[in-house]
Amino acid sequence: MTEFRRGIRLGIDVGRARVGVARSDPDGLLAFPVETVPRKGEPVRRIVALAAEYEVFEVLVGLPLNLRGEDTPSTTDARRFAGELAAALDVPVRLVDERLSTVSAQGALRQAGRSQRDSRSIVDQVAAVVLLQQALDVERQSGVPAGPAVAPGQEPA
Repeated sequence: MTEFRRGIRLGIDVGRARVGVARSDPDGLLAFPVETVPRKGEPVRRIVALAAEYEVFEVLVGLPLNLRGEDTPSTTDARRFAGELAAALDVPVRLVDERLSTVSAQGALRQAGRSQRDSRSIVDQVAAVVLLQQALDVERQSGVPAGPAVAPGQEPA
């Protein structure tokens, strides 16, 4: 088993309208919400700026497979977005299984007393936190980074 890699990571939850962004602490113990980036405009440019600001060494993009582990249109979109990020960043980008991260995020917000309408602006950030925390936990337990690396400009599989 390899030693856990220290350093700040970004977690990215790609949605049709918004992209949730989370980051880890330098020790890779906890994930925190950062911001919600509108999908309109230049979301890749904003995420590149956040990666530089936080001096990240890796970016983890959620891969929304269906419950049977199969691709959906959202999966293809996330793969394409991850390829764009990999082409624009100087750090590795990995795809991590994020099944149910948005559902978990919505449940956590509901438990906190927030309605779906009140949560719309932050649910993507919370989903990014969930997927990043899961990836950190997997790596900490296994010693292996979560998910496959993305080649720059990689087309959807």
